[in-house]
Amino acid sequence: MAGLQQTNSEKILLSWVRQSTRNYPQVNVINFTSSWSDGLAFNALLHSHRPDLFDWNAVASQQSPVQRLDHAFNIARQHLGIAKLLDPEDIATACPDKKSILMYVTSLFQVLPQQVTMEAIREVEMLPRHSRVTREEHIQVHHQQRFSQEVSCSCSLLFCFHLAALMWLFPLPAPEICC
Repeated sequence: MAGLQQTNSEKILLSWVRQSTRNYPQVNVINFTSSWSDGLAFNALLHSHRPDLFDWNAVASQQSPVQRLDHAFNIARQHLGIAKLLDPEDIATACPDKKSILMYVTSLFQVLPQQVTMEAIREVEMLPRHSRVTREEHIQVHHQQRFSQEVSCSCSLLFCFHLAALMWLFPLPAPEICC
C-alpha cells in the first residue's frame, strides 16, 4: 500500500498536521508512516493546540522516541479523552503501520481545532510520492474508487474521515482477475 496515492481525506489530514506543526523545526511530517516514528510529530501536534499541557523543549530534547510517543499518547488520553490505541514500541520503528497512525491522527483531528488552509493543501500536493504501484494496489484503489463513486451523499468532513478510517480498517476484497 506504500505506493498508493493519497486520498483527499489523507491530504486534508496531512495538510492540517503540517499546518499545525509548522513552527516546530524538528518536525517535518510528509507521510503517515516514518514521519511519526520519533514521537516529535505527535507531541508537536498536541503542543501546537494545547501548549499549556507540557514543556515542548523538555520533551523534544531529553526523551527517547519511545518515551516521547508514550508521553504524547498519555497526554492525549488524560487531557483529550483519546484512548491509547497505539503501542509506542510499534510506532518507534523505521516504517510504522500507516492505518494505525491515520486512525490515531483522525482521533486527534476530531478533538483539536480543524482549520486547514488551501495553501497547506497545495503544499501537500507538492510532496514527493512513490511512483511504483503494484497490480494489487491498483486493483484495490480501483475497487475503492468504484465503491466511493456509488456512494453519493452530502457529508461533513468528520463523517468523511470516519468513512475513510473504516475503509482502511476493513478494506474491500479485491475482485478476482482471470489471467
